[in-house]
Amino acid sequence: QVQLVESGGGLVQAGGSLRLSCAASGRTFSRYAMGWFRQAPGKEREFVARIRWSGETTYADSVRGRFTISRDNAKNTVYLQMNNLKREDTAVYYCAAAMNPPNYNYWGQGTQVTVSS
Repeated sequence: QVQLVESGGGLVQAGGSLRLSCAASGRTFSRYAMGWFRQAPGKEREFVARIRWSGETTYADSVRGRFTISRDNAKNTVYLQMNNLKREDTAVYYCAAAMNPPNYNYWGQGTQVTVSS
């Protein structure tokens, strides 16, 4: 079992930055690929970024060059650094863990990110 808790969301002006954190329980964190997803009001949940145990990263086209995913296995934590935020980045952001991506086994409760103009 892996439990995930996101933090770091909030209200920010367009062009600003936020860093989301996702703390994971469990001793096998390093074996999981970790992903960030988001869901805006009235829209389906969408993929944002992923980092494999090897450190290999993948990004959605909409965030590539602005967002950076990283992980600290010693702290059982994955991060999402979000720069140059846009209004369309407003959403609830979720982290998830996958032993075999893209099948994510565990999900956090989400953290709200709101970008104002």
